[in-house]
Amino acid sequence: MEITIKPKPISKENFSKFGDMITTDNLKPIEINNGYAKRFDGIANLNTATDNGETTISIFSALKRNFPMKIDMMEKHPLGSQAFIPMKETTFLAFVAPNGEKPDLNKIESFIIPPGIGINYNPGTWHFPLISTEDMNFLVVDRKGSGDNLVIENLEDKNVILKY
Repeated sequence: MEITIKPKPISKENFSKFGDMITTDNLKPIEINNGYAKRFDGIANLNTATDNGETTISIFSALKRNFPMKIDMMEKHPLGSQAFIPMKETTFLAFVAPNGEKPDLNKIESFIIPPGIGINYNPGTWHFPLISTEDMNFLVVDRKGSGDNLVIENLEDKNVILKY
């Protein structure tokens, strides 16, 4: 049996059970720096403090994925959120399943994240690693510290295909 998933456009509403859509849309900014900048607060709910975790910022240098692609695993980070913010205008994809002991293949969803948008996964959200549509860098806000914050589920024996 083959499970074929086609990504759909992301919105704050359809992505909310998995995390936050990082965007300034519909947010009222605070004017700062004598009017030379605007600050948008509350765009993502970072959660990295479980088990004395700390927030870290890194750069992931991602390689372009080819489609259709076989989804051979999923991972989750039970102790912290994980945000991906492209460092240039690009489209990328998210492949997710709700928090649970294992990813529920009947509840898998995929999203198209358009240019100018980032995402932040809630702690425990199952996801496939970064799916970039071009070779580029992403700013990643993540948890570091003690504790087991990476759970991997092998899906090699399943026939899950992402078509884009």
